[in-house]
Amino acid sequence: MITQLQFQIEKIADGIAENSYAIVDHFLSVSEVDDILNTDAFKNAKLQFKKAGIGKQKDKQINEGIRGDYIQWIEPQSATAPIALYLNRLQELARYLNRSLFLSLKDSEIHMTLYPIGTFYKRHLDQFKSDDHRKISIICYLNKDWMQEEGGQLVLHLPEEKKEILPSAGKIVCFRSDLIEHEVMPATRERLSVTGWLVDRVL
Repeated sequence: MITQLQFQIEKIADGIAENSYAIVDHFLSVSEVDDILNTDAFKNAKLQFKKAGIGKQKDKQINEGIRGDYIQWIEPQSATAPIALYLNRLQELARYLNRSLFLSLKDSEIHMTLYPIGTFYKRHLDQFKSDDHRKISIICYLNKDWMQEEGGQLVLHLPEEKKEILPSAGKIVCFRSDLIEHEVMPATRERLSVTGWLVDRVL
């Protein structure tokens, strides 16, 4: 019998193959979201996370007119149990995408993310012009009881339409890093997520 996780992973693969993106609710359960939110990192996110920049390495700069989030990179070897559970699911997803879509994914780079009230991230593409190793962008949201009127949508700019996605707890959004431009809209409450990329090299 197929498990719920296997069904979700197959749905993600089908969505990426057909539309270059996929959205799956309840990739993390309510209790799994709570476990992540109760880690020291997320409970002290305002104190521990660093202002995110734009660009890569020596070209990186802070520009709040483009993005306003705070992040903390995750080291898999030292990840807490709730985060490690999520990372293990991403490994299963990567293995399945390699088998079904022949993507040659080898690693991931993942960070915890906090968007303070009113902050945003303007329209952009995740894959750098000088570095094409990011293949699949992945966002898993941690925001309980999110309401439409609170804003904070992820907007995917697709060829024929704009797809708006509420940042509801447990939902995962995956899309091609090289193809889909996207943006994050301002919200009236803080937003939390675990965000990152599946890449085709060992980091």
